[in-house]
Amino acid sequence: MSPIDKSKTIAEVIKKLSQPNEYINTINEPLPSIDCLREIVSLVRGMVFPGYFDSCNTQNGSLEQNMEKLYPLLVHQIHSGMFFAKNILKKNASDIANDFIARIPEIKRLLSTDVKEVYDGDPAATSYGEVIFCYPALVALLHYRIAHELHILGVPVLPRIITELAHSASGIDIHPGATIGEYFSIDHGTGVVIGETCIIGHHVRLYQGVTLGAKSFTLDERGLPMNIPRHPIIEDNVIVYSNATILGRVTIGHDSIIGANVWITKDIPAFSKVLNSKSAI
Repeated sequence: MSPIDKSKTIAEVIKKLSQPNEYINTINEPLPSIDCLREIVSLVRGMVFPGYFDSCNTQNGSLEQNMEKLYPLLVHQIHSGMFFAKNILKKNASDIANDFIARIPEIKRLLSTDVKEVYDGDPAATSYGEVIFCYPALVALLHYRIAHELHILGVPVLPRIITELAHSASGIDIHPGATIGEYFSIDHGTGVVIGETCIIGHHVRLYQGVTLGAKSFTLDERGLPMNIPRHPIIEDNVIVYSNATILGRVTIGHDSIIGANVWITKDIPAFSKVLNSKSAI
């Protein structure tokens, strides 16, 4: 190809790429940074699990130093995330950052209950520290608990990015809009899916491959799925074993046991035991 032909081809491609696209917006302002969001999660992790994740031969900064790093990162990323806001009031990023920081002690409290529940439910766990360091459930729950607070505060996109970082690392997919109570545990975890409108009570345990999903979607006048409650409600003290699938806005009553490989699309009363018909009893 001659230099003239090459230049002509490049010019034509640039012209085509510069044309507006129906689905991909033209970006004229800074967007969220994956690296900055990772740093935000890392800083919060250092606050809720102090001393556990110091880098090699060094220690993380004090709470005051970490907070000084966290605040401007939050403000900038929240402001960038507002690019994706649709028909909502764009709140002041600094006010949202302040509100989030005020919730970090509650994130720490909830994660401490998760650590205890994971430890208590697994005889292979030798200490709380092992759970914090090694268990994928804690990776997923750290990201989820952070993302959920940002979701509650109305921050667009950032919560999804944060939970997807954990999804990639752990194989556990928790939507930041899900509501999850205290003392929540996931054993092993690979393949677990928890949908946006799930409501999960206290002392609930899931095993690998569990899906808490939607059975179907209600469509609006344009034929698009409506964002309405469509995922299960799991009440307190429920265990759901591996590869169980629970779909739709159904309720699993408290103190129930859902066996492996079952398919549930209807309400289950409290104190139930649901087993696959081929399961051994």
